[in-house]
Amino acid sequence: MAAIDLNADLGEVVDGVPTADDDAMFAVISSASIACGGHAGDAASMRAAVERAQRTGVAIGAHPSYPDRADFGRRPLAMDPADLRAVVAVQLTALADAGADIRYVK
Repeated sequence: MAAIDLNADLGEVVDGVPTADDDAMFAVISSASIACGGHAGDAASMRAAVERAQRTGVAIGAHPSYPDRADFGRRPLAMDPADLRAVVAVQLTALADAGADIRYVK
């Protein structure tokens, strides 16, 4: 039988308010794409999501985005490729600093 990876975007906290019930989701998924601070999330929400993933055996992926909190990362931004790489690198570093063993990038 084939295995299925059930994934969810988690750690999406905006102005201190979670956008989903992360605790309920961690109970049913096998991988979590954790918001890295571009569109949502902050150091505290990343640490909390990483700790939940580690407790529940869920693989951790990074969910970087454009630096667009106002529109939740959903509008395209014209960015120089080098600037975009730098933004993504900062977000991946932030998630790693929260204790994540990053398995993939979404």
